[in-house]
Amino acid sequence: MIIDTTSQKEILRRRTFAIISHPDAGKTTLTEKLLYHGGVIHETGEVKGKSGTKAVTSDWMELERQKGISITSSVMTFDYNSLRINLLDTPGHKDFSEDTYRVLMAVDSAAMLIDVAKGVEERTKKLYEVCRYRQIPIFTFVNKLDREGKDPLTLIDEIEKTLGMQCYPVTWPLGIGQRFKGIYNRVTKELMFYDQRREGDETLTYPFQGIDDPRIDEFLDKESAQQVRDELELIETALPPFDVQAFLNGEISPVTFGSAKQNFGVDTFLNFFCKYAPGVQPRKRREGSEMNPLEDNFTGFVFKIQANMDRRHRDRVAFVRICSGKFERGMKVQHMRLKKELRLAYSNQFVAADRETVDVAYAGDIVGVNDTGNFAIGDCIAVNGNIVYEDIPKFAPELFTKLSVKDALKRTKMQDALRHLSEEGAIQLFIDPLVGMQDPIVGAVGELQFEVLAHRLQDEYNLEVKLNRLSFSVARWPKDKNGQGVSELKGGLQIYRDMNEQPVILLNQEWDLKWAERENPDIEFAHSISRTR
Repeated sequence: MIIDTTSQKEILRRRTFAIISHPDAGKTTLTEKLLYHGGVIHETGEVKGKSGTKAVTSDWMELERQKGISITSSVMTFDYNSLRINLLDTPGHKDFSEDTYRVLMAVDSAAMLIDVAKGVEERTKKLYEVCRYRQIPIFTFVNKLDREGKDPLTLIDEIEKTLGMQCYPVTWPLGIGQRFKGIYNRVTKELMFYDQRREGDETLTYPFQGIDDPRIDEFLDKESAQQVRDELELIETALPPFDVQAFLNGEISPVTFGSAKQNFGVDTFLNFFCKYAPGVQPRKRREGSEMNPLEDNFTGFVFKIQANMDRRHRDRVAFVRICSGKFERGMKVQHMRLKKELRLAYSNQFVAADRETVDVAYAGDIVGVNDTGNFAIGDCIAVNGNIVYEDIPKFAPELFTKLSVKDALKRTKMQDALRHLSEEGAIQLFIDPLVGMQDPIVGAVGELQFEVLAHRLQDEYNLEVKLNRLSFSVARWPKDKNGQGVSELKGGLQIYRDMNEQPVILLNQEWDLKWAERENPDIEFAHSISRTR
């Protein structure tokens, strides 16, 4: 059954996307400028803010502001051009890749940010591959044009060859570095000039009069003007019109140029995004069918859990991507994994850590639900029916440690804190069944996660801990041919348990894993395990 007409209109104006990039490409700065254009903030901040300057909105954790990097994904909602836009800013650092992968399960498109000087970097390539696997349409924003970098033709050629994806330049830079004076908008046929020394956001816009347009000579030096003319003549004659369907199929990526720091080209990107970004897409269910977002039945899944966003109340928020229907605060839903009914009494929408109570939301929206421990990442909820969406995998950690606390009386407090933080998915806990939570092992994908863990235990729980690194580097989940966990293995291998009570083995090196596989030929040693639904 299709939802009512008013709700249909609301769903059709939703756009949900993530920004992905290698660290330091300017992702969080771009996010800040998008919020500025969306009217959410009236003063943009600095990622590495000096004393007296405003910090960026999306980096709300204290450690993020100290280090100048994004550690956790942030959810931000704003209106622009009659659309409701849900923007997810993701961590670029490889140590937090699992958080980014989960976010990409919750969006309908992505914006890939590329540094004009560095081109396609390793993290960008890996994140692009995730998007391609999920067939997510990708916009490309080439950033930092106010700095010296690669010429645009070379950069586009690099993107196409490295990623195996065709690019379609929507705008074209007029100069680069200190000679960067603006962009040519190929869609609106306009020349847009700005002054890097300007105050405010003033831009001079003129209709494009062709390759010999005298405005190019007026604003650019002779060498830059000639280069721009040569480049425009080439791309205008060589490229066919923009193929919208090929973009939606993930076959081509529209490219815009600009400088997020200078706030130039950001509004052009945003206007193009609003025109071509896909709306709320059908969501694939585990059994193979798809859920129409216009279905009257409210459904959604949890893709992120965040503890202590409000430390005064020691809260815990489950972020739900709404897949179909209409959300109403106080509604009752069926929790598929727990097989019980829950009432969603406290719900919010966010601009990073700032929250606002939301009474109504629709398919495509992200809603934060106050949680008392019922939800885990990957959980599905619905008003009617047994609706279970595709699994969200968790990945095997490669670094392991045990934690000790100076004050023995705080040991129980530390165990509780580790439980809370492990539920966010950044770390994993492994338990020796013989000793239980008395001596948990903490696993992580990257070194920086341990630093974040120690900082948060100190900052949020007042626990000063010591990390005692272990020699393990491999974690695998043993399964039989039916996919069931195996608790006894040949070769005397010790079995641990993860927090879902699934059996897992911890080994020192890959050679040990090969030995275990030879000893147990009928067992699959899984690199990841789907989160229990």
